[in-house]
Amino acid sequence: MQIFAITAEGVAATTKKTEKVRLVAEYFRSRPVEEAAQAAVFLSGRAFPAWEERTLQVGGALLWRALAEISGKGEIALTAAYRRHGDLGAAARDVLEKTAPAKGALAIAEVAVVFDELARTSVAARKLGLLQDLLCRATAIEAKYIIKIISGDLRIGLRESLVEEAIAKAFDEKPTDIQRANMLLGDIGGTLRLAAGHKLNQAQMRLFHPIGFMLASPVQDAEEALSYFVQAAVEDKYDGIRAQVHVGGKDDPRVRLFSRTLDEISQSFPELPPALRAFPEPVILDGEILAWNVDSAQALPFSELQKRLGRKTVSGEMIRTVPVVYMAFDVLYAGGELLTEKPLHERRKILEHVFAAVPKDGFTAEYSMAVENPQGALVFEPAIGEPAIGSSGTPRVILAPALTANSAENLEEIFTAARERGNEGLMIKDPDSTYTPGRRGKSWLKLKKELATLDVVVTAVEWGHGKRNKVLSDYTFAVREGDQLLNVGKAYSGLTDAEIAEMTEWFLAHTIEDGGFHRTVEPKIVLEVAFNNMMRSSRHESGYALRFPRIVRIRTDKSPEEIDTLDTVREIFSRQSVSRKSG
Repeated sequence: MQIFAITAEGVAATTKKTEKVRLVAEYFRSRPVEEAAQAAVFLSGRAFPAWEERTLQVGGALLWRALAEISGKGEIALTAAYRRHGDLGAAARDVLEKTAPAKGALAIAEVAVVFDELARTSVAARKLGLLQDLLCRATAIEAKYIIKIISGDLRIGLRESLVEEAIAKAFDEKPTDIQRANMLLGDIGGTLRLAAGHKLNQAQMRLFHPIGFMLASPVQDAEEALSYFVQAAVEDKYDGIRAQVHVGGKDDPRVRLFSRTLDEISQSFPELPPALRAFPEPVILDGEILAWNVDSAQALPFSELQKRLGRKTVSGEMIRTVPVVYMAFDVLYAGGELLTEKPLHERRKILEHVFAAVPKDGFTAEYSMAVENPQGALVFEPAIGEPAIGSSGTPRVILAPALTANSAENLEEIFTAARERGNEGLMIKDPDSTYTPGRRGKSWLKLKKELATLDVVVTAVEWGHGKRNKVLSDYTFAVREGDQLLNVGKAYSGLTDAEIAEMTEWFLAHTIEDGGFHRTVEPKIVLEVAFNNMMRSSRHESGYALRFPRIVRIRTDKSPEEIDTLDTVREIFSRQSVSRKSG
């Protein structure tokens, strides 16, 4: 574990991606394969492989207590160390420097065993004992990284994609082959084992672990959209939440829905799994969950869907008043084959075939409650003695309509029709494009024609004024430039009082530095902000500032890694400048 920690320190010390990859690749080559495989999982910021559903269930309070007790320095010293570093792992190294073992004898495999035990026990006292025993055996630097892994906050500038590159470099394999194997397995450690034996072709698709979502880039108008490809596949841009569906088919009752942040959200929409079980064969779909007007067969505004977000349990009344549907627009796996490398026009034909295989009225299945089968899978079935919640023949799973356009005029007509249906705009796609998980390019475009918006992450907050003087209501936010977050503005309008109160509690619990009136916070809350225009500014690190920014919504469906980049800011500023000159 000592060599792992030293390697992680080296990775954190450099900003160069190539150097990060080199350091990790050398580490992988120098260690036994099983140790390297476990280390790959840890270096990806996880305690367990992505496909596993286990969690450690160890909160910050328990970690804090364990550290305070084994360090012998108490709350005051630990608090001071945390404020110096803004990171509990770094604070642990600080307070344990003189009491921890000087030499490392702790193996990575031993850490993995303790993690397994932590995941299997729900007794807080037992968890505390396991943590204290583990940390007492660790050197100060080992304790730093054990805690960072447990808290899911590695923060050494090492994304999983760079770990994939390091595996490719270490074992002389193509990066694309590593990426594909990891996507199939959902296990970076398993991918390393295959790469070490040059057996990547043996990787098989494992259902029920999410694949990264393909992302779209904004365009200003129809002319710009068709400058990237001659003919376009066109769909309405719906105002819902993106969701990936995994269906086990007739021989496997499991159905799971995953959000853009790759979190499972099946229980938030209990009416969808029973309808999705109508697919007779295993399939992975990409689509959108929408609040739905049953009478007009049209999507409702996002504000309606928002009533159902973030709920662990959903009442029958909520399901009746805010019904939802799953609008499928792409297929990633079907017929026992991963389809991401096939062009969109072929995937569309396969998607239509998948829908055609469903019996008539198959998507209108009724249900009453969720139960767990012996394998632990959620199965939705009518409960004895309780009325099932019916659908009145309304399908809950819909194949998204798709059109083609080959001229700006045609695209404008389709756009106008989409807006008349109450939808945001259009998704415009290259029919020859493959599905590139986690990447944003020019193969998928989104046309909204509204005031410019950016997806940003909150980096700092301030106490409000007047009636808001007891809540944190002023949010400074940033865009991404590589691994850096660069501030571009501050907003204080757009959220409800209830949302501000909820955010205040979150920010108080996730403060990195308390400056009294001003707090630096963990950059995890993603917002969509609108603004009137943009100007150059020396006030912010980005070099730009948004004029009259306002919060459109909290993007719980997006991770900080998915926020807009400085390049997007530059593009918007450039378009704005050209528009002013032409005007």
